[in-house]
Amino acid sequence: MPPQDPPDQLLKAQDRFIDAWGRMGSVWGISRTMAEVHALLFVTGDAMSADELMERLHISRGNASMSLRALVEWGVIAKAPRPGERREYFQAEQDVWAMFRAILRERVKREVEPLLESLEEVRGLTPTGGRNAHASARDLDERLDEMQEVFELVAMLGERFAGPKGKGLQAAAKLLAKATLDKTKGR
Repeated sequence: MPPQDPPDQLLKAQDRFIDAWGRMGSVWGISRTMAEVHALLFVTGDAMSADELMERLHISRGNASMSLRALVEWGVIAKAPRPGERREYFQAEQDVWAMFRAILRERVKREVEPLLESLEEVRGLTPTGGRNAHASARDLDERLDEMQEVFELVAMLGERFAGPKGKGLQAAAKLLAKATLDKTKGR
């Protein structure tokens, strides 16, 4: 027996989540459609085919296909085989912490690592000369050192706390929240 359509109020709540997640995704630098596909799979908890996604989100086959491929690469959805079915089904990671670890890993890979490479290139372009270097070159070196230090720390924390397994991100978030709460209470 096929699953029943959800009641109107549930559809409305799902649609609101999908819209909000889509807006947030575009702020994060991913396409709104990609975020909406992920949101639909996450909020329903169901495995869905590309055709079902296309119908529910009113998107083209190409848009659905590109979004699904990218989401699988990010590690936030996976193929969900159904015995006897020829079409592919996809299901979102339902563990919120695992999902955020995957997103953080991907963000570090796509944003922080290329920035660190660029900083190294810039370092190679700056005039050298140690103490004899021009004051503005020394200032630039100091600024680049600080920038590099921050982003290397972000990359290291991302690797340490957002590994594919484990509760590092969750533990770090709870520890920071507790420290912040204790500080606001004057402890």
